[in-house]
Amino acid sequence: MRYFFIINCRKDKAAIREEVEAQLAELRNEIEQRGDSITTYLTTGEGDATREVRLYSDLHPNEEVCFIACGGDGTVNEVASGIVGFKKKSMAILVFHSNCDFIKYYPGRCFTSVREIIDGEDIQIDIIKINDSYAINYCGIGFDAVVASTANSLAAEGKKNVFRKGIIRGILTGRFTKARIIADGEKIGRRRLLLCTLANGRYCGGEFLVAPRAQNNDGLIDLCFIRPILLLTFALIIPIYKRGEHLDHKHYSKKFIYRQTKNIVVTAKNTIELCLDGEILPGTRFNIEILPNEITLRLPSLQNE
Repeated sequence: MRYFFIINCRKDKAAIREEVEAQLAELRNEIEQRGDSITTYLTTGEGDATREVRLYSDLHPNEEVCFIACGGDGTVNEVASGIVGFKKKSMAILVFHSNCDFIKYYPGRCFTSVREIIDGEDIQIDIIKINDSYAINYCGIGFDAVVASTANSLAAEGKKNVFRKGIIRGILTGRFTKARIIADGEKIGRRRLLLCTLANGRYCGGEFLVAPRAQNNDGLIDLCFIRPILLLTFALIIPIYKRGEHLDHKHYSKKFIYRQTKNIVVTAKNTIELCLDGEILPGTRFNIEILPNEITLRLPSLQNE
């Protein structure tokens, strides 16, 4: 087995590289004595991890490789996108000093230890395909996309509390997106929406439990749609939505349309933004489907075992 560490090498992520290299210095001899090998790769920019994973997989189709994403949701997405379609290729996740919504699906597991990854277990999970892109965690349209777009812009400027500032902008400008959603042939809501989430995982934005019923290995996308509502009502719903209580709340659950679906088509007359694992994909048509059991994920062992 080759363990291929894909390390986010942005200037503000230097601590990730230092932590990975420190752990590998302690474990390299032990790993190599087991007959395994280690490769490290430092990313150079957006999309670089996906390109490197695909290139290596193309050149070594029969080699068993575990690509380890060392970074946040963006790095995880790029590595997952890179191994789609390749057999004998798996992925794992190491998270240091970064937010990663995807791993919140797996409480009680240590995603900061190379040893725990090496000694972990492989499982099969789904991934969402959006046109020619992929999302391992979730997609969002409307309010969620405005929040993510704003947060990304502010983070690039070195600002703090970017998601909370994004929420403020979303409340002011992201509550009336015009788009048509069709899920497994069913028209969902009307042409205006406040938000629509399409989830494989459960969390987004660092703290929002947007898809509390989602299972990332059931071959289904959890769709949650809410039409535009009064600002005061929305302000009351936000903390409920954050805690993941929105689907069962005695007063507000009827505001949401919830479906579990396999295929979704999103169309809009004008360009809209779709948030894809925290990144923004603009367009007027999105063909979305679930790819069941497409990804082999190496999980660290449970801490109480």
